Amino acid sequence: MEKDFISRPALLDRNDCVLVIIDVQEKLMPVIAGHQEILKNVLRLMRFCRLARVPIMVTEQEKLGPSVHQVAAEASGAPILPKVHFNCFLSPDFTHALETTRRNTLILAGVEAHICVAQTALYALPRFDVHVAADAVGSRAPDNRLIALQRMRQAGATITSTEMFIYEALQRAGTEEFKAALQLVK
Repeated sequence: MEKDFISRPALLDRNDCVLVIIDVQEKLMPVIAGHQEILKNVLRLMRFCRLARVPIMVTEQEKLGPSVHQVAAEASGAPILPKVHFNCFLSPDFTHALETTRRNTLILAGVEAHICVAQTALYALPRFDVHVAADAVGSRAPDNRLIALQRMRQAGATITSTEMFIYEALQRAGTEEFKAALQLVK
């Protein structure tokens, strides 16, 4: 029995992950509850994914302005994908960019948790393993964020945190990558 347990861990494989940053935009972020902490965690995720060579995708909802400047700077080289639908999968640019990664585990972060993040997660679940970084998603009303996290969990998404994802992806201490990642979690 122990052998079966070891062969099927519930841990993610970073070589199968893609980070999706949803709508962290100039016109939207100031009205999001806890927006400063959310932005801090979004940036930590992006920096770690660069370090770990995990692909990053960024979406921007039409008419909400560009991504906040820190996200745009961290996204250097990553696709910034415009969209009009709340569900990212209804944007052909998004689905094409995701297909090119050949990854099956989505790490979701961004806003609003109960609209674009939730609709994207719920749509993805039949085909993808979905992880939502709870400390890197938000909504204008805190209750909407909590309800969205509950609904996504009930549908089969894994609710995680920024730090939990980082350590799970690292798998071990004592490496140069671990030392570099420590600067992100301190």
